Order: sequence, then structure tokens, then C-alpha cells
Amino acid sequence: MLARILHCCLLGLLGVLMTSAAEGPRAAGSESAGGNPSSAVEARGVGHLEPNHKVTVYVVPMRDEIGTPVLYILRRGLKEAIERKAEVVVLDLETPGGALNVTFEIMKAIEKFPGQTIAYVDKEAMSAGAFVSATTQEIWFAPGSVIGAAAPVTSTGQDIDETMRLKVVSYLKARVRAISEGKGYRGQVISAMIDKDYELKIGDLVIKPKGELLSLTATEASKTYGDPPRPLLAAGIAGDIDDLLRQKFSVHGYEIVQLEVTWSEQLAVWLNAIAPILMGLGVVCLIIEFKTPGFGIFGIAGIALLALVFLGHYVAGFSGHEPMILFAVGLLLLAVEVFFFPGVAVMAMSGVALMLGSLVWAMADIWPNEPVTIAVSGDLFLAPLINLGIGLALALILGALLARFLPKGWIWDRMVLQAAGATSAQVAGSSPDAGAAAASLIGARGVVVSGLFPSGQIEIDGRRYQAKLAVGSAPAGTVVVVKRASDFNLEVETIRT
Repeated sequence: MLARILHCCLLGLLGVLMTSAAEGPRAAGSESAGGNPSSAVEARGVGHLEPNHKVTVYVVPMRDEIGTPVLYILRRGLKEAIERKAEVVVLDLETPGGALNVTFEIMKAIEKFPGQTIAYVDKEAMSAGAFVSATTQEIWFAPGSVIGAAAPVTSTGQDIDETMRLKVVSYLKARVRAISEGKGYRGQVISAMIDKDYELKIGDLVIKPKGELLSLTATEASKTYGDPPRPLLAAGIAGDIDDLLRQKFSVHGYEIVQLEVTWSEQLAVWLNAIAPILMGLGVVCLIIEFKTPGFGIFGIAGIALLALVFLGHYVAGFSGHEPMILFAVGLLLLAVEVFFFPGVAVMAMSGVALMLGSLVWAMADIWPNEPVTIAVSGDLFLAPLINLGIGLALALILGALLARFLPKGWIWDRMVLQAAGATSAQVAGSSPDAGAAAASLIGARGVVVSGLFPSGQIEIDGRRYQAKLAVGSAPAGTVVVVKRASDFNLEVETIRT
């Protein structure tokens, strides 16, 4: 039975890996002429690039309201860009704003990218979109696009309490100053978008008086001020992303990799919210499958529930395929223990540890360019460990309830035992009466009918029982003797003939 579970897991894992290898990011094309030439590309962590170097550009779309799905999209895109050593990430922005807590997470994620980050404002980047734009190294605009009006409000769009507003505005302005150092007027401009009482003044020219929030069009953001003249906010205006890249990297040429966005990000939000429940139910289903003959609905359900945990966190950008591989290795060790070396606890314990560890790994937000050290591992693994603990606690509670009530009812007899042993012989259940009858079988002889590896079914006087060997295995037709009886099965030994 466990071999079949392992077989299904490995086939599913192989399919995922082959699909991932076959897809890859889609190259959108390259350019090598036109625009404003430059002799080298300056990028944080990259430095000067040779003139014949083709720049790899990841384009991450950020559409609609900023929320958890957008964070998942961005995180997945940034990690893919790091793994593929992309020099530039362009955020294709068209958003009316969104949740402030998610915006802070997005800003932290952007700062982790070691290359050059560019915000391209396509139509609008209002409220939280302005904060996201301010985190990047350059802000480009589509013709007619707008940015601004970033004052904090409640989740319903209403003004917040004055005291709280002052606290939040003060914090936001400090964050903006921190990320805008060395970027011209950006800190002052974003502050004027946050605080209506902030006066934006460059020299003797008042651009935004007190009493209103600042919003800018692409043309207004591109105007130059001061001596020497510097653009107010925009690094440039481009008709589309291709035009932007032609203007920046025409000498080198470039390759666009467009991150594909699907409905799966929204699904991942729900899956990750209920991840502890999925883990708990998955563990319970596998425990029931281990206690019943054959391979059936509980084994399939357990594998599917745990696969959903991996899927949700993979789509969310937390992990790659590695945790799934680790889980498969743990399952393999557990199978070796059960089938070949029963009673040797080392392999079973190692397998269970790897399986649990893979679940924690899948839920940890690990970045390709950041080594995991003792200093950061506490915060990194705290939430995953809490989720795992909740899942295991739920599994223990459900397991105890099932052991207490389910074996006494007709559901257990019909769904588990009869379904698993659908043959002409009757299958013995684990109700109280059946348990007493099983105890009376100690010393009785039977014949193996489904193979004991080490668990399976035996037949005694035309009645089938779930049984297992303490050591080794036995094929169908082997004569065995009952040595012990428990609530779930009989322990038998082979008889040498």
C-alpha cells in the first residue's frame, strides 16, 4: 500500500519537474538599435556591462488593487529574476492603490533584488502604487499617466482619526526619506503626496501649497527644476516598455522575460490561509490509509491535501521544487523502513523528520541571493513552525476522535474495510465485537491472501483480517499463525513447512 503511495508521489513530482523545465520564462524579444545610446549600463550590484552584452529584463505586471495576490506575483517574479541572473526588473504598474501592510511587504521584496529596478507607470500608480514606485531606482511614465494621492485612509476609503493620521504620516514620510536618499527630489515629492500639510517648494517656486495632496501627470513629473536642472520625479517618458528599454539599453540590446500571471495567485491566497488545516487533514488521511488494507480514497486524499500545501506556497513565491523533492526522499525512507527493515526506527524517524522539514521549508520565504544564517533563521522559520505545529495538533485531535468514535460505527466498516477488501470473503472490522473475536484468534492459523509487506490480509476460516508481520514479508499463499491482536490488525508469524 505504501509503495503505491510512494509511486504516485514520485510520478506527480516527476510531472511537475518536467513541466517546469519545459515551460521556462517566455523571451519577448530583443533590440539593438535606436533610442538614446549609452556606453554602459549602471545597475546596483551589476556595475558596467560590456557594449556587446545583452541585458536580461524581467517584466513583472502589477495590476488592479494592491493586495496579497500582487505580492505573490512580485515575489515569484523577483526570485525567478535572481535565479536567472537578470540585470533589470521592470514593474509594469497600473493600480489605484491598496493595502498598506501588503505595500510594505512589496517594498521589502523590491529592496532584495540585487540588480536595477524600474517602475513603469502605465496609466496610474495612485496611493500605494506611489510607494511601490518610490522604492525602485527609476520611475518611467507612459504618456498621460498619473501618480500621487498617497495619503493613508481606512480599508473602506474613509479618513482615519487625526491623531492616528499624524502618526502614520510621520512614519510614512520617514520611510520615504530612507528609500529616496540620493534620488533627487523624490523624497520631497512623495512626502507631498502623503501629507496635505506639506509644502513642496524648490527654491522660490511653490509647486504644491499646503492644504492639498500632490498628484502628477507624466509631463509634470518630467519637468526640471533647480540648478543644475533635475527632473521632478520621472526618469523619462516611454510609449511602452519596449520603448523604455530601447532608450536605456539600445547599445547592448536586451531580452524581455515576461512573467506570466494566472488565476493561481488568487487560489494561493486561500490555500496558504488554510495551510495548517490542509496539513492536519492530510496527515490524518495518511494515518488512516496506513491502518487499512490496500490503497484507497484516504491515501489519495492525504497526498492531494499535502500537495495543495506545496502548491500554494510554490505559487506564492515562497519555495521552488526542492521541498517536494525532500518530501519524496522522506517518504522513500519511510517506505524502506516499513517494507524492508520493520522495527528499525532510524529510517522511519529520519523519513518523518525530512517530510516535516520539507513542509517548513516550503512555507519559509527564502531568497536565492540571501544565505540562511542563525541570525535570520528565527524570524524566517517562526511562522512556518507555528503553522506546522497547528497542523500536527489538529491531526492529533482528529486522530484521537477518529480512534475513539469511528471504529464503532457503520461508516468505518463500509467506507474503509469493505471498500478495501471487496472480495467474496468477508472483511473483519475493528468494532468492539470484532475486536473481541480477533483476540480469540491468537494461536489460530491462516493463509496470506494479499501479501504481507509487512501489512496485508490473511484469511482464517473463510473470514479476512488485516494483519502484519513483525519482521520480513510473506507472499500470498504463505501459512501464518496469529501471535497478537490489536484494535486494527493481527500480528502474525510465518510457519515453516
